[in-house]
Amino acid sequence: MKIFSGRANPTTGSVEWLEEDEHYDYHQEIARSSYADMLHDKDRNIKYYQGIRAAVNRVKNRGQKALVLDIGTGTGLLSMMAVTAGADFCYAIEVFKPMADAAVKIVEKNGFSDKIKIINKHSTEVTVGKDGDMPCRANILITELFDTELIGEGALPSYEHAHRHLMQEHCEAVPHRATVYAQLVESRRMWSWNKLFPIHVQTSLGEQVIVPPLELERCPGAPSVYDIQLNQVSPSDFTVLSDVLPMFSVDFSKQVSSSAACHSQRFKPLASGRAQVVLSWWDIEMDPEGKIRCTMAPFWAHPEPEGLQWRDHWMQCVYFLSREEPVEQDAALCLVAHHDDYCVWYSLRRTSPEKDDPDFHQVRPVCDCQAHLLWNRLRFGEINDQVRTDQYVQALGTVLKPDSICLCVSDGSLLPVLAHHLGAEQVFTVESSAASYRLMKKIFKTNQLEEKINMMEKRPELLTPADLGGKKVSVLLAEPFFTTSLLPWHNLYFWYVRTAVDQHLAPSVVVMPQAASLHAMVVEFRDLWRIRSPCGDCEGFDVHIMDEMIKRALDFRESREAEPHPLWEYPCRSLSEPQQILTFDFQQPVPQQLLRAEGSMELRRPGRSHGAVLWMDYHLTPANTVSTGLLRPVGDKVLLWRLLLEPPLQTGCVFLQHHLGPHCATEGTTGCHLYCGV
Repeated sequence: MKIFSGRANPTTGSVEWLEEDEHYDYHQEIARSSYADMLHDKDRNIKYYQGIRAAVNRVKNRGQKALVLDIGTGTGLLSMMAVTAGADFCYAIEVFKPMADAAVKIVEKNGFSDKIKIINKHSTEVTVGKDGDMPCRANILITELFDTELIGEGALPSYEHAHRHLMQEHCEAVPHRATVYAQLVESRRMWSWNKLFPIHVQTSLGEQVIVPPLELERCPGAPSVYDIQLNQVSPSDFTVLSDVLPMFSVDFSKQVSSSAACHSQRFKPLASGRAQVVLSWWDIEMDPEGKIRCTMAPFWAHPEPEGLQWRDHWMQCVYFLSREEPVEQDAALCLVAHHDDYCVWYSLRRTSPEKDDPDFHQVRPVCDCQAHLLWNRLRFGEINDQVRTDQYVQALGTVLKPDSICLCVSDGSLLPVLAHHLGAEQVFTVESSAASYRLMKKIFKTNQLEEKINMMEKRPELLTPADLGGKKVSVLLAEPFFTTSLLPWHNLYFWYVRTAVDQHLAPSVVVMPQAASLHAMVVEFRDLWRIRSPCGDCEGFDVHIMDEMIKRALDFRESREAEPHPLWEYPCRSLSEPQQILTFDFQQPVPQQLLRAEGSMELRRPGRSHGAVLWMDYHLTPANTVSTGLLRPVGDKVLLWRLLLEPPLQTGCVFLQHHLGPHCATEGTTGCHLYCGV
């Protein structure tokens, strides 16, 4: 059966109704999942297998039957490990129906149907008893309910319920224990992803400074963790202020509480500086003795950095303190880890907190300035990038005149302020959302610009001549940036806006950026290919059914489109030269005909052509271009992306499915066929 699905098109700004399969949402969930990445995580799989064998042996040595409860079974892999290790029976719970159906088939194909029961429920709905899902409680609890933050997928409530209702007392658990670690650092780069910095603007009358509102400076920020591949952050980007501190542990073999809690660690700073950021990760011990350990530690804190396992389903965490604090070397402080049932956050104190101190049990920080609700981490970094601001100032200096009437159409942009400081006669700007309008109003007010910049809360295409005071726009400005954009070319929405406001433009209007171009390059990824690669056999178990399930999901239209990935986190090597695919002339309205390009790209270097990387260059003027692409020319080395040294912007990637296996090498210099359309 087919259904009609409404989808917002970020590029055109319109809602499109498309005919989709009735299981469209399921396919999207599977296609964008981390199942393949987890199956390729050999370190994880081996450690789980070792821990499961040890747990089954401990139960058997007590003369008991080994009854396993596997929560979040996925493919059924851990349950099959348990049966192979000697478990008498496994109850494998999977709430996601397509995954549960696949697990039934995988278990059957591997010959374990008589010892593994797949239960398609949430674990809190599972019943125990004569007519229940389980006839009795289990004595071995196996789970993989963790995310990068450890508890973000609801691990604590699930464990809490399982121990109360589904497990025997004194049960075994795999993993047995988890420990969260933290390290306090100073990092202007990372801090720029959380706070608005003063922006310096060089004008003919001297330097002007755009200062952030006090409300933004005092705001505790967004409560959400920023998960990144910390191994790709250069040590020169931060100053270590503390040793690695074990903050808290959870023993999964005992009753677990999901109640809010706080844990403090007293330490002496290793250096003086400004405490801004907490880097955090965790490890899990599969056995009570802690001999079987799987760690997410970055390379500088890893016990075996040469054998570091790459994974994308578990990374490392960046947390921002609510405000930066000056610290002195050797002057003792307390780092406090707070958590509720789903989130972790940190605070810094001068003295050890008392358990009855109301400040000790701190409420989860929530943004009250609205900036953190509107701007993600990438956007904060983009706005704070002084080099990028200087590019716009330089370009504006060549197009603005004393009598310029400017209209700015980016979301939450400082371009109107730049245009005013650079001498435009009048500046209009539109904000399409009420929240963005309120935020920009605060910024304008703090900088005494409320009466000097005309801001309107409406969609650009709804502008009337009266909104512009009957004047024609001589300079149309955009970064471009729109909050609905996930991929670089989604900001082509500016072109549609430019077309919609054509009636308000003067015949000699200057549009900035004047044009844009889409570029592509075929690359070999060091590791990222694993998230889309078939697994085949995993630790001796046949999971081809899962591979086929992911392949079918990826065959759906949207799943074949480019995916946003911050490529500074994922090293790759170029196999082709960068190639310009399409150009877009913003001086003219959007043409009626479809823009498309189809052709081949020559592969200059041998390797595995895992995917095509795509990015946009926005040509502000003929002499000034802002790029989301490469910093330096390509060669046979690992690519250096612009995002590595500047804001971590998103770049698009199209994976080439037939080249995703670990042994799919492209010999010599062959071609790669690529189709793009807008």
